[in-house]
Amino acid sequence: YDLQSDSGLYLEHTLGYSLGRSDSNSNWRDGSDKLKGMGNINATVNTAVAVGWAVTPWLSLEGKTILPLSDGQGVKYQTSITLLPIQNETNTVAFQSAALFGDSRYMNTFYGVSRNQSFHSGYAQYQANSGFYGVDSTLTWSHQFTPHWSTAANIEYTRLVEHAKDSPIVFKPNQTSATLAFIYNF
Repeated sequence: YDLQSDSGLYLEHTLGYSLGRSDSNSNWRDGSDKLKGMGNINATVNTAVAVGWAVTPWLSLEGKTILPLSDGQGVKYQTSITLLPIQNETNTVAFQSAALFGDSRYMNTFYGVSRNQSFHSGYAQYQANSGFYGVDSTLTWSHQFTPHWSTAANIEYTRLVEHAKDSPIVFKPNQTSATLAFIYNF
């Protein structure tokens, strides 16, 4: 659901699904053969609660919490700023930058190496502390061709820092991805 006030404050609640992580290469979820012996991280149903403020039509600030519902993977948080420098009937350009945080359980699920995992994988044990672990920045452009056809292009850059970057299972602390979609609305 989504609740909005006239002052620009809003509250959003969503349900989602995280695919987890595989300790082998996978075409449909995160994973790598380099993680052999680390074990899989189970998929989980999650819920997210976001509180934000649309300061102006082109600037918003938000805090978000993502909580697992079906598995104890820990909690992650993010604070973000979103700028919309172009927003008209046919084009929207958005830039968002988010600071990423995780509690101890989340950090150790995704970045830690337990004694058992160390024994099976060969990686050194690593205790990932809770707190700030990265920055995620996204530039999105969407264009409406007709009432039915549109396109969206997205470039995302993620930089892991501090506790996540220092993990022996992080091979690339800087990641870039791009997405291009053609959309048909009925």
